[in-house]
Amino acid sequence: QVQLVESGGGLVQPGGPLSLSCPASGLPFGGFAMSCYRQAPGKERELVAGITSDGGSTNYADSVKGRFTISRDNAKNTVYLQMNSLRPEDTAVYYCRGRWALIGMDYWGKGTLVTVSS
Repeated sequence: QVQLVESGGGLVQPGGPLSLSCPASGLPFGGFAMSCYRQAPGKERELVAGITSDGGSTNYADSVKGRFTISRDNAKNTVYLQMNSLRPEDTAVYYCRGRWALIGMDYWGKGTLVTVSS
């Protein structure tokens, strides 16, 4: 059974940091491109950051460039999202996604809530 389980969400003050992690199980993690999405209340789910299967390339939404960093540890089957200088508009449920397009495998976690508020 494939599982992606996000953790690390919570309440943080504006300007503060927060680190999310997403360990994966039940899949050949090293073959999957991993990404983090978020969905704010009343808004569509959007891509925040992505990283290739070997960790060699990353991409970010313009709104988080320079503040968020995605990384992965293939030995631990885990992807990380370091979020700095958080803003109230970063408040959302954050989701982890693993995708191996070549073989049509696509999995999502259940999400973790991040609230940025004073």
